[in-house]
Amino acid sequence: MTIALYMDEQVPKAITIGLRLRGVDVLTIQEDNRIGAADIDLLERAIELNRVMFSRDRDFLIEANRRQAKGINFLGIIYAHQQKVNIGDCIRDLELIAKLGEPEEFTNRVQYLPL
Repeated sequence: MTIALYMDEQVPKAITIGLRLRGVDVLTIQEDNRIGAADIDLLERAIELNRVMFSRDRDFLIEANRRQAKGINFLGIIYAHQQKVNIGDCIRDLELIAKLGEPEEFTNRVQYLPL
């Protein structure tokens, strides 16, 4: 089974394009008409869409920690620091995760990039 990704609005377009060229199922927040939505709402939307969130925004780490502490489920967050992980590494690692990962491996977890 493959993992579908939900891209935060701050993710560079080059990452989304690179993943799509490699056959990865990607939906951006912009395409989903959710620009400016709160992180909590975006994680709920990711659940509705059955997608793992990818973000370079540290605020998602705070929300993930809150959910883990309170036992509130989410489908997972993949996080890459904006200044420490380049676009090419994001594309490479996200492709591996999407094509080889299993959804249950990411449930209620944060996966940091690079792998």
